[in-house]
Amino acid sequence: VQFVESGGGLVQPGGSLRLTCTGSGFRFDEAIMIWLRQAPGKEREWVATSAPGGATFYTDSVMGRFTISRDNAKNTVYLQMNSLQVDDTAVYYCQEHGSTTWGQGTQVTVSS
Repeated sequence: VQFVESGGGLVQPGGSLRLTCTGSGFRFDEAIMIWLRQAPGKEREWVATSAPGGATFYTDSVMGRFTISRDNAKNTVYLQMNSLQVDDTAVYYCQEHGSTTWGQGTQVTVSS
């Protein structure tokens, strides 16, 4: 099982980024895929979920700003992040729900 995240970077408040995560070693089309993040000095927190049937779920702080989507043909899950805020600064990870494997994450820094 492997997860490879990309797409992070430095962006000003109010800006946008799209994160990409490709998974391998499991049945991606049957997987509940999640995005999590870990800010400096804080515990890792759940951000969004994409269920195989199409349902999506978000933590309150990103509702209306972030959109999770997936392309099962590419074994890829995305996180479109709009109206970014300084508090969104973190390392972002994707994972299959229930997996104990972590990717390297991708750094998102929101700063003016």
